[in-house]
Amino acid sequence: MKFSEKWLREWVNPAISSDELIAQITLAGLEVDDVDPAAGEFSGVIVAEVVAAEQHPNADKLRVCTVSDGTAEHQVVCGAPNARAGIKVAYATVGAVLPGNFKIKKAKLRQVESFGMLCAGAELDINEENDGIMELPADAPVGGDLREYMQLDDQIIDVDLTPNRGDCLSIAGLAREVGVLNSTDLTPPTMSEVAPTIEDTFPIKVSDPQGCPRITARVVRGIDVSKPSPQWMQERLRRSGIRSIDAAVDITAYVMLELGQPMHAYDLALLNGSINVRKASQGEQLTLLNEQLVELNEEILVIADNEGAIGMAGIMGGNSTGVNSNTTDVLLEAAFFDPITIAGKARSFGLHTDASHRFERGVDYALQRQAMDRATQLLLDICGGEAGPIIEQVANETLPKGEQVVLRKQRLTSLLAFEFDDAQVEDILTRLGLELVSKDDAGWTFKSPSWRFDMAIEADLIEEVARVYGYNNLPSTNPVGSMDIPAKPEMHRPMSLLRHHMVSRGYQEAITYSFVAPELMAKMDDQNTPVALANPISADMSVMRTSIWPGLAKAVQYNQNRQQSRVRLFETGQRFIPSNDGLQQEDVIAGVISGSRDPESWHGKAESVDFFDLKGDLQSLFDLTGEGASFTFAKAEHVALHPGQCAAIFKNSEQVGYAGAMHPGLVKELGLQGPAFLFEVNLAALQAGVVPAFNALSKYPEVRRDMAVILDEAIAVSQVEGIIKQQAGEHLQQVNLFDVYAGKGIEPGHKSLALGLTWQHAERTLNDDEVNQWFDKVVTAMQAQLSATLRS
Repeated sequence: MKFSEKWLREWVNPAISSDELIAQITLAGLEVDDVDPAAGEFSGVIVAEVVAAEQHPNADKLRVCTVSDGTAEHQVVCGAPNARAGIKVAYATVGAVLPGNFKIKKAKLRQVESFGMLCAGAELDINEENDGIMELPADAPVGGDLREYMQLDDQIIDVDLTPNRGDCLSIAGLAREVGVLNSTDLTPPTMSEVAPTIEDTFPIKVSDPQGCPRITARVVRGIDVSKPSPQWMQERLRRSGIRSIDAAVDITAYVMLELGQPMHAYDLALLNGSINVRKASQGEQLTLLNEQLVELNEEILVIADNEGAIGMAGIMGGNSTGVNSNTTDVLLEAAFFDPITIAGKARSFGLHTDASHRFERGVDYALQRQAMDRATQLLLDICGGEAGPIIEQVANETLPKGEQVVLRKQRLTSLLAFEFDDAQVEDILTRLGLELVSKDDAGWTFKSPSWRFDMAIEADLIEEVARVYGYNNLPSTNPVGSMDIPAKPEMHRPMSLLRHHMVSRGYQEAITYSFVAPELMAKMDDQNTPVALANPISADMSVMRTSIWPGLAKAVQYNQNRQQSRVRLFETGQRFIPSNDGLQQEDVIAGVISGSRDPESWHGKAESVDFFDLKGDLQSLFDLTGEGASFTFAKAEHVALHPGQCAAIFKNSEQVGYAGAMHPGLVKELGLQGPAFLFEVNLAALQAGVVPAFNALSKYPEVRRDMAVILDEAIAVSQVEGIIKQQAGEHLQQVNLFDVYAGKGIEPGHKSLALGLTWQHAERTLNDDEVNQWFDKVVTAMQAQLSATLRS
């Protein structure tokens, strides 16, 4: 909201500078967005009267004017089309300085001397009108300084108000705030009730008392709308960003700015029958004052006469009943409309008006009669006429009531860490308009004023006390609390460790959407039915993922489509599994690799990644827990993975994930360039580890025995390693598979495994008999359990 500082200081004038005033209201929550001067910097411009205006002898578009400054007459050449005898103008004398440091000098235009300049409003930075010279009212004092006459040594302050502070959308509301902040009494202009001089009324009905709990109106007959608004009113409207139209319309706008009550003036002769405040009929049409034709619906509150809607309540009046140059009788209307009923309705028609801005935030529901009297008095003073009595319709059952709020002293002190004097609290809140209902040792009970819709609970009053007292005036109190450093369990592996390890293995972290396409999700997880979103962003993001794989698969596709053939991605996140106990959110880590094993270089072969690259990365990840041996791989099946290259991952005997090659059908459907390998593991299994313990290195030599065994090709190496560890004794240090062979010399359906077994004792050297005994036990167990034979 824009307002004139001079106008505000007529209501309340604290002994502070303009800069201090601006800083003060900003700190109080009424943020100042901009401050502009009411006019440009100029001097030497006075009020003058054009005595004569004649055609320039040498130019068709110039006139030679004789201008009187009250003591002498001066010749001025002017090109304005409205230059004529008898008008009062802004006259820049010789030596005057206009905005932009433009100095007025004696000049000769087309051989005719000119002593000064007749100014347009734009040339003085007063307004933007430059299509003619500025015409002043007939009562403007000739010879007087223009700045003093128009009170241009003023500032236009623009405040940005939060939606809860609709009470400050007026000079009265702002003055009330400034008065409270400075403990200064208000000096508002005299406003008294206007006694009716005629008995004329107009029938008014309210069919929707919920939307319009109160409406007032008044008939005023015999006005002269040809009389212009006074200069002071036009200037205050201009400085508030409102253009002057005619006296009747200007007065309603002025009262809105002064008191905060939007009003409307109807041409009484154009009203038919009576006025009814009702909801619009579906499809009902209305032409607004801005000549926009709107089609209404049943949610819109309208003002209607017997012929139909004549205005959108709280938004804008209709064009058919507006005041015009022929108007002699008017019906003034001021109402309180329910903010919820009005909220959003203007925007639905692409409108935002001063009235809707105020009604949406809440207008003082006890203000209507005062605003009606103020507008009536101004109308009678400016345009003449006779006023009838105020017509009023009130629905007390739907009219808001002031809230009674209890403010506890202990709560006030606790929240603000400061103990206020009782008198100080009462002064602040009563100046804000609250009524003190009762008081006791524990606190107070206040009743909120009719113009504040944001005072309903105790916290609201505490906020007001702090705001008015000044947040910067409240003492700073250092918080007191325990500074104990929480213990970090060594067994827990933090997420950052897992992420850094994956990056060290050449992976890049990805973040994909938790919402995926249902078709792709079904092809990657046929065990869980994903939860569908009630209001999805799009069709391909309509279900919650039960696996991270769909997002990673799409990421591989996206990268390959952009010439990134080598992709190594991982992601940590949640998958959402429906269950009988509700939606389970499981933390997992998943990854994908595709393309070449190593980055392109001048050495090495360009080999593609395979399952064992993925397995090696996982094994290194498992080793971070300190119990990598507890993780095992077992052949499995998964709808998203290749039937022959799919493994379930176990920690001890509990399954914690899957790894394998992406199913060829999915690779083809996604259009991937070559195979891709996936894994997904529960994070809980990776973050739970063991505390490292020191073991002394043995100073005694190792003993190694190699064996080559032939066994069924379906037997997993892990089975072989398990038997070796069971039978080879406690001093076995390592089992190393160093060759796998199938082909010539080996029966079909079989394979040869070459393994190295290493023993070492911590306190002595092992002898051959001991090692041979353990070796024989291993061979015997494999023959018995796996039908394996030693390869000769």
